[in-house]
Amino acid sequence: MSDAIKELGQHLELKRPGCVIAWDVTHGELNVDVAPSNIAGFVEFLKTDNTCKFSSLVDITAVDYPARPKRFDVVYHFLSMYQNHRIRLRVSIREDEMVPSITGVHPSANWFEREVFDMFGILFSGHPDLRRILTDYGFRGYPLRKDFPTTGYTEVRYDEEKKRVVYEPVSLVQEYRQFDFMSPWEGAQYVLPGDEKQDAKA
Repeated sequence: MSDAIKELGQHLELKRPGCVIAWDVTHGELNVDVAPSNIAGFVEFLKTDNTCKFSSLVDITAVDYPARPKRFDVVYHFLSMYQNHRIRLRVSIREDEMVPSITGVHPSANWFEREVFDMFGILFSGHPDLRRILTDYGFRGYPLRKDFPTTGYTEVRYDEEKKRVVYEPVSLVQEYRQFDFMSPWEGAQYVLPGDEKQDAKA
């Protein structure tokens, strides 16, 4: 299998040298770095080429590296049921850079790209309906970015007096920020519910 995957990597490098920046095989899967401007054409080649036949788009996600100039990696996973191969494409982009949408090649990319936009704030040019899909329409920020606070920016609650949902800035009092991470199984002298049953047996 690994020889076949290496041959596939060589085939891609030979047939699409302008698209393939680099490739390697990790854990038995082919990884290919692709230039952002070439992603849609390369994905179409993967789908139609007889050696590839990657007809199934499995997932699109992203990874955030805040310290890098090219902050995001947009990652695509494809499956070829004909050749029994998997491939992972990686596109590295700056925070202000857009990625061409692949919805023209794989219509199922529509919701995947919307999710990446919603969670990371990455824009896909040519997407037919790029809007949030998991968070609320008034949501602020992008939850899967490394610099997004775990508490978020706003709190949503139902106000009994106003009889409606209200949005307020998150404000945690200091006592909620203090956590006791000691495990009761690490020698701490805690009395847990049910401990009295043990005493009753003795």
